[in-house]
Amino acid sequence: MPLYQLNVGGNPTNPMDYTATPTPTCPTGTNKICSITAADDGSGRPVFTTALRNAMIESLHNRTPNVPTVNLKA
Repeated sequence: MPLYQLNVGGNPTNPMDYTATPTPTCPTGTNKICSITAADDGSGRPVFTTALRNAMIESLHNRTPNVPTVNLKA
């Protein structure tokens, strides 16, 4: 599945705020969403499933990346 990096200042729950990338640039840290792995919706944006949303919430709550689904940054 493709990788998507959250745009600077983007809303992590809005698929329009992600850009497909082969290699995300994620500064070290565990405070914010940096990138996600998700299916493509056909227009270059990630598909937000319940499983993906849960992985994002769990990663932020535990301050631990859910590799390979969710990467965090400072």
